[in-house]
Amino acid sequence: MTQFPLKIVTPDGMEFEGQAEQVVVRTTTGDMGIQAGHISCVAPLGMGQAVITIDGQKRYAACIGGMVSVLDGQVRIVATTFEWADQINVGRAQASEERARRVLADKGAADTDIRLAEARLKRALIRKSVASRK
Repeated sequence: MTQFPLKIVTPDGMEFEGQAEQVVVRTTTGDMGIQAGHISCVAPLGMGQAVITIDGQKRYAACIGGMVSVLDGQVRIVATTFEWADQINVGRAQASEERARRVLADKGAADTDIRLAEARLKRALIRKSVASRK
């Protein structure tokens, strides 16, 4: 498969810079697959699993928020959070899930707390799912 240049950046720094054969990321409107020769575009990232194919091997990551761009054959992912499967702290994700579920079970929780807990729960479930793909 033909390769293309890929950069993955977060507020914490560069997560990946090199050649890739395929990228699949979750945008706010659904999954987007990118291969060499893709048209130029920009899309907002949602919350989900990213699959990056490098040297024929698929690597999985939790990718949450940000933007993906394809310009002149180069792909850039600027993510709020990007965690490779083998870097995810499953215990921390489990604790976050439990905290979120407690808030959601609280009948007196404020609407803002409920929305934050729903987002926290979704992030925790994505991280746990991706971590199982190590």
